[in-house]
Amino acid sequence: MTERLVVVGGDAAGMSAATNARRGRGPDELAIVAFERGTTPSYSACGIPYWIGGVVADRERLVVRTPAEFAEKHDIEVRVRHEVIDIDCHRGDLTVRDLETGAEREEPFDQLVIATGAVPRRPELRGADAEGILGVQTLDDGEAIRLELERKPTNVVVVGAGYIGLEMAEALTLRGFEVTLLERSPQPMPTLDPDMGALVSDALRKVGVTVECGVEVRGFDVSGRRVSAIETANASYPADLVILGLGVTPNVGLARDAGVAIGPSGGIATDGRMRTDVENVWAAGDCVESHHRVSHRPVSIALGTHANKQGRVAGINIGGGYATFPGVIGTAVTKVCSAEVARTGLSEREAADAGFVTVSAVIDSRTRAGYYPGSTPLKVKAIAERSTGRLLGAQIVGEEGVAKRIDVFATAIWNEMTAEEMLNLDLSYAPPVAPTWDPVLVAAKKVAEKVESDRGPVASAP
Repeated sequence: MTERLVVVGGDAAGMSAATNARRGRGPDELAIVAFERGTTPSYSACGIPYWIGGVVADRERLVVRTPAEFAEKHDIEVRVRHEVIDIDCHRGDLTVRDLETGAEREEPFDQLVIATGAVPRRPELRGADAEGILGVQTLDDGEAIRLELERKPTNVVVVGAGYIGLEMAEALTLRGFEVTLLERSPQPMPTLDPDMGALVSDALRKVGVTVECGVEVRGFDVSGRRVSAIETANASYPADLVILGLGVTPNVGLARDAGVAIGPSGGIATDGRMRTDVENVWAAGDCVESHHRVSHRPVSIALGTHANKQGRVAGINIGGGYATFPGVIGTAVTKVCSAEVARTGLSEREAADAGFVTVSAVIDSRTRAGYYPGSTPLKVKAIAERSTGRLLGAQIVGEEGVAKRIDVFATAIWNEMTAEEMLNLDLSYAPPVAPTWDPVLVAAKKVAEKVESDRGPVASAP
């Protein structure tokens, strides 16, 4: 008898689960249908700011596979503009609404993957539902922003200086708009430590972005139905277009209403195989919580890398194989104007919250041999546990070579290496790409020296 797998959400996690399940089980054994409420499945959400900024010329360049390609190559049916509005796990069916016609119908399932992703945070403030206030999460959101830009707004304000907020500030500046960036924290990218975040502010200001940190939005002024200004405790900022970069929240409403357990981080709770607490119901992507391998706490981190891997694990298991997702350490990188910015593991604040006593070192180095043309500055921060020297986190800001170097730290942290062990790694060297002592090794050396000099009777990490 043919089983039926239904996937709710047609982007990275959902379609990775579907295609991996298909590899394990043919269409005679497993029928697969995916419901996607947007107009496009399987696309690069991370590329949206670059499309808005004109770096990527065509929306279609961000699309990985179309519904027709999924049908032809994988025997997977993808129904776009179909929104799942209710799941009944006991009956094994769900209610789907066709967003073009409004018609609703019941769809049965034997196996279910919930891959509903995340939704942009919207402040619960006066005027927050006005026209001209937009989030950035889907290709359709990107299309809406591009249409707004055709109105030639005079005052563009980005609220929130996380990854999306920063990338959108740069994208809009590239398009020639005057941009003001408002951030509640003392510096952009609150996931960085303040000394590293200050470098991001410098990069933004160099290209003309007005950066205002330590600013809390109190409300939005509305003229007619459109936003006209943003009110803070001490000032008013004119705004005829507002982009929200306040981060995202796991989209778990469907799962919660269906009786699926939600974890303490706010994401759907799963085991290592991506199974929920409901039989035959799986979850993957930005809607789930993950185990952090350093803090040993549940976390919700919305990254496409995690989503693809979690979808792969769910699909392999549904397809009859065996796979587990071992957790995350929060490795991420972005480009903000001339600066590449990356982090992995825990910041000093996060490490302290997790109960670690830490030492850290910040070093200034160069991306290439000093005598080789084109060498640029690089700042590296390494964080280690004081009592053991185990690496806990790292942050890097520079103009080039940042991603390669943060990945070295990520590998070391993933494998619970100490700073002393890392500084002896046999890394590649050639004058055009690195100094003799790569900056990551210099940072490891400095923090290892601090561990040695600061050793004392302190509590161990939990």
